Amino acid sequence: MMVWSAQGAPREKLLQNGAASLSDDELLAIFLRTGVPGIHVLDFARQLLKEFGSLYGLMSADYVRFCDVRGLGLAKYSQLQASVELSRRFLGHQLAKECSINNPQITRRYLQSLLTQRDREIFIVMFLNNQNRVLYHKEMFTGTLNSVEVHPREIVREALKSNAAAVILAHNHPSGMAEPSQADRYVTEKVREACSLLDIQVLDHIVIGRGEYVSFAERGWI
Repeated sequence: MMVWSAQGAPREKLLQNGAASLSDDELLAIFLRTGVPGIHVLDFARQLLKEFGSLYGLMSADYVRFCDVRGLGLAKYSQLQASVELSRRFLGHQLAKECSINNPQITRRYLQSLLTQRDREIFIVMFLNNQNRVLYHKEMFTGTLNSVEVHPREIVREALKSNAAAVILAHNHPSGMAEPSQADRYVTEKVREACSLLDIQVLDHIVIGRGEYVSFAERGWI
């Protein structure tokens, strides 16, 4: 049974105001359910966030690092990773039903769920139909820690295979900084040029960092 002290009742707060109203430590406390002997669950949640540096640090920790902390273990590690995957799949299904132009935040959140934890640069392309709904996405190119080689012709070939009317480009920066490089801008232009020959639109190029992103469309670069 989960008993909350006078420090607060995150579960009741969630039911009254929605999950978005909770802080990171309150959300984590609901997940943990109980603290450890002598430590209230909310205090335990705060200690974990401090130990791992952030919620991202906790959720992306490998199981050895995670299980090394008192009060955690393989069961909680499995539960946490399962919740991450559930969220990713929910976003994927939501994205398939929504117009990417009308709901760009869904696209961004889904791409963040796919790319944020990757330790090398991955270049993903989303292929869309003429109603701007995502048909599917594909990891087209895999690179190193700080670069990835992109071949525009392969993107065009894949778009033609799926009869896509538009694409959204995305890649990550494992360094954590999302600011696009000159090489990123050059590649985007080359892909746009190749796609335009066959009337395929490039709707955006989203660069994913850790806790941040840059959208070429939002910057007015596309």
